[in-house]
Amino acid sequence: MIDMKYIRMNPEQIRKAIKDKNEKANLDLLLEVDETRRRLQYDFDTLKAHQNSVSQVIATKKRNKEDCTAELAEMSDVAARIKTATTELSAANDALDKLLLTIPNIPDPSVPVGQDESLNEVISHWGTPVSFDFQPVDHLDLAMHNSYLDMMRGAKISGSGFPIYTGEGAKLERALINFMLEYHLQKHGYTELMVPLAVNRKTMTGTGQLPKLEEDMYHIDEDDLFLIPTAEVPVTNIYADEILSHKDLPKRFVAYTPCFRREAGSYGKDTRGLQRLHQFNKVEMVRFVEPQDSDKALLEMLKDAEDILQAFGLHYRVVTLCTGDLSFASQKTFDLEVWAPGSQKYLEVSSVSNFGEFQARRANIRYKDVSGKVQHVHTLNGSGLATPRLMIAILETYQQADKSIRIPEVLNPWMKLSL
Repeated sequence: MIDMKYIRMNPEQIRKAIKDKNEKANLDLLLEVDETRRRLQYDFDTLKAHQNSVSQVIATKKRNKEDCTAELAEMSDVAARIKTATTELSAANDALDKLLLTIPNIPDPSVPVGQDESLNEVISHWGTPVSFDFQPVDHLDLAMHNSYLDMMRGAKISGSGFPIYTGEGAKLERALINFMLEYHLQKHGYTELMVPLAVNRKTMTGTGQLPKLEEDMYHIDEDDLFLIPTAEVPVTNIYADEILSHKDLPKRFVAYTPCFRREAGSYGKDTRGLQRLHQFNKVEMVRFVEPQDSDKALLEMLKDAEDILQAFGLHYRVVTLCTGDLSFASQKTFDLEVWAPGSQKYLEVSSVSNFGEFQARRANIRYKDVSGKVQHVHTLNGSGLATPRLMIAILETYQQADKSIRIPEVLNPWMKLSL
């Protein structure tokens, strides 16, 4: 959420952010409602001040046994007007709050302006695409040949987009999760959390999923809870409505969770095998930092995610998202896209984002700086990594001519575990 005072002082910058992010927020209506709210607040404050003043007159007259009939009659009228003003002011505040939730975060000045992903900027590559002396196949053929997946029975149980990992496929999926968690804990200094998979509406609003993305979420009507689309949601909200100390910062957490997304509107788009799922696994990194440290933290988190891909020996590229491809809440995002040689394309396996104070304002996460001033923290998160497309890249990169899979050596401790 952006501070209303800042919006009021910088309307053209906000208007540009809305346009560059392809959002449909009604800034003119927001400014109109804000003006109405401020007028109502002034009227309310004036009435309350007058009420207090006359109340003192009445108290004095009563002490002096003087007639205060006129003042009492006036106060009856003022009380009625205050009641009406309170109702109007409350409605205006509610309307303003709802409109503020539709205003996207302002892109960082370094973010390229563009309407869609075709204008994202590739800024670096690591490694080289693997070459084969045979015709490589894609991950689904490999997974079915090796009995790693049962897509049909997953669809029978839950519908498309809910895979069953079987045998060595399940073991490989678990190995990926364990390896990534341990790497972030031991090499990068994160603290592990295990968090709820269902969260309330306030929590989803805090990180920016609601109201914009409600149709993409799985909702439990009876309890008004949402299945999490990413661990970012519960982890970021652990400090909601709290005031930390500068001595508590920075905080860095990592969490593994299943993730649930309806993917509304994506029918028929990259749905083969594991490319686009309704339920998938992901290891998520989240940081809370002081404002002056968030740019540096973003680059550190990008490196943390890159370390995982490099440990697996996978060719990938780093992409800076343009304004039109940024999420609603992000001010700057890097994507990591891994090369899948069987599919012959790059697949996103991580998005690492700096949200500035946007999420912290929505979730009311603050801290006292070294001078004692209370201000909002900056929040960042990044996939470290999501497993479906990582699995695709590993299967396709490490496939053999007979369609068997040579598992990356770094996973051997988990693939060969025995009691």
